Amino acid sequence: MVGLRYAFHGWLSDVNGQCLETPAEPLDSSLCKNVKQRAYPVMNKGGILWTYLADGEPPAFPEIDCFAAPEAYTFAFKGLMECNWLQSVEVGIDPARATFLHRFFEDEDTSVAYGKQFRSASADSEMPMTKVLREYDRPIIKVEHTKFGRRLVALRTIDEERTHVRVTNQLFPHAFVIPMSTQMTITQWHVSVDDKNCYWYAIFTSYTVPIDKMTEQRLELYELPEYRSRKNKANDYGFDPHEQAHETYTGMGADINDHDQWAVESMGAIQDRTRERLGQTDKAIIQYRRLVHSESPDEAH
Repeated sequence: MVGLRYAFHGWLSDVNGQCLETPAEPLDSSLCKNVKQRAYPVMNKGGILWTYLADGEPPAFPEIDCFAAPEAYTFAFKGLMECNWLQSVEVGIDPARATFLHRFFEDEDTSVAYGKQFRSASADSEMPMTKVLREYDRPIIKVEHTKFGRRLVALRTIDEERTHVRVTNQLFPHAFVIPMSTQMTITQWHVSVDDKNCYWYAIFTSYTVPIDKMTEQRLELYELPEYRSRKNKANDYGFDPHEQAHETYTGMGADINDHDQWAVESMGAIQDRTRERLGQTDKAIIQYRRLVHSESPDEAH
């Protein structure tokens, strides 16, 4: 029988919330006929369970790449952040941060960059992304209005003939699609747990071969069951002053998720935005806030 049996008294409800059994009640009891819980439709897409928390028929599921790809070509994971969901989204859509926050002082062999963001070579070039971000540190950021939210374009001029282009598609209100390498993208959602905590849910999508090795790679970095980063506030995010002097800008290891987590959590659980000094590089965040405050996407255009 498909349904949900509760741990306290063993009552059983079906998938629509209708009570089916009330153990310990008399056999002729009609109590369960008048008991119904609120129920929501649930769907498994991309290795994540999704639900529609509203009345009426759920809208059609978006046909974005991570949902259209075969199961073997996607990998889902999540991580806990101890801050408000909004500031974690704002860091994720900031194209300028990667130049310093994710700066590596030395480049590594791009052939071993599988599953590591900003470590592969850029498309149509042998230049490692670490070098692109480190040496071309004044990106021109363009923000385009779309039906799904925003398209963020970061342009870095390499020379008179070449410009590096990196595109982030923001899916309003709390998701974005970012390039991980020339073969893989990450689609990531930031979902509130409460005012001061959130989870990021990510689906890695491969466009070439089935995804391999990602489970072991991720579990080295995150501790279950909370999916808490092994580098966190309690251990200063793994900060190593020798590494900061010689290897990475933050001194917090090679995983950029740890860099982002330090950045968003160090602002406080709820960032005091009254003390900000926003500049040209913050145009994506400024437009996103306008969209959040507007009643419709067209008003924020």
